[in-house]
Amino acid sequence: MNHRDRFLAAVSHEEPDRVPIDVWYTPEMIDRLVNEWPLCLQGSPPNRHQQASIALEHDAIKATIGPCSSFYLSDEEYYRDEWGIGWRRVQYASDCYYTEPFDHPLSDEKNLDSFKLPDFAEEQRYTEIQDLLAQYGSEYAIIAEVACTLFELSWYLRGLQRVLMDFVSNKDFMHEYLARLSQWIETAGRKLASMGVDVIFVGDDFGMQDRMLVSPQVFREFFKPTYAELFEEFKRINPDIKIAFHTDGDVEPILPDFVEIGVDILNPVQPQSMDPAHLKKRFGKKLTFWGTLDNQHTVPFGSISEVEKEVLQRLRDVAPGGGLIIGPAHNVQPITPMDNLRTIYSTVLDKGRYPISL
Repeated sequence: MNHRDRFLAAVSHEEPDRVPIDVWYTPEMIDRLVNEWPLCLQGSPPNRHQQASIALEHDAIKATIGPCSSFYLSDEEYYRDEWGIGWRRVQYASDCYYTEPFDHPLSDEKNLDSFKLPDFAEEQRYTEIQDLLAQYGSEYAIIAEVACTLFELSWYLRGLQRVLMDFVSNKDFMHEYLARLSQWIETAGRKLASMGVDVIFVGDDFGMQDRMLVSPQVFREFFKPTYAELFEEFKRINPDIKIAFHTDGDVEPILPDFVEIGVDILNPVQPQSMDPAHLKKRFGKKLTFWGTLDNQHTVPFGSISEVEKEVLQRLRDVAPGGGLIIGPAHNVQPITPMDNLRTIYSTVLDKGRYPISL
């Protein structure tokens, strides 16, 4: 069974030969992998994360277009992306940075009238994904990441506080605003579905550590109908396509809505916010869980035995019947011990073979 077959079997709630693996890394952590693993990053994928995915025997390769491409877009301290959003680099450890939006071009709602969306009908935007499909599409699941899709894009452009207030006191504007923004993902998603990617990976962080960032009612009024129409259209174009939805935090109140509108895969299943075993029992016949390993404590700070214990727990609780793509819940940070990562991979490869018997 090759990587693509394994990934798609798990997403279809079938038991492949073993549990699929997918791990995300920060740019600094990729450097550590090269120097300390060491990995031989070679081949034709255009970015180092894709090269690492192949070197580490992951089961999927991901390419990114849209708003989330603005992360780490430049090494400059300040830069502006094609949406007009101003970004800054923030140092959080020695030689480690994250980027954040700080200058919001639509802070004044009157600017919406003259705001021009980037053109996602441009063919060159899809060259990387087309090349991945041509070279690796028969061996690996090809994922098109279009995260920061609507909610996050709305506040990157306007500011989080303003958007949260708009949901309550400026509803007509907010409906018009989100309808305008959704044009980019409608265009991009139609194109990606017709190209034959295996997964369209949308994403908007609706959760905080222990509750939702917005109410379920706000989600249902402002976002659910749009997502439903988009996902229905993508699956009309390509009935085999899978929809993955990324949202951090505790979003269990809206998971029935996700199922209803056609989400197939939930990412990253942050275990300090939602219990993966509980989610498996409640939604395991409808949702595949992608992630599930604690990236707040166990992966970066736990002992080797604690990492192994958690991986085995996920294999016992979530893997049976398929529906698990295992990995840390979000990007592995450069403070993470290399031995902890080796333990994740070796434990899955050794103990994650079906039928699971632990």
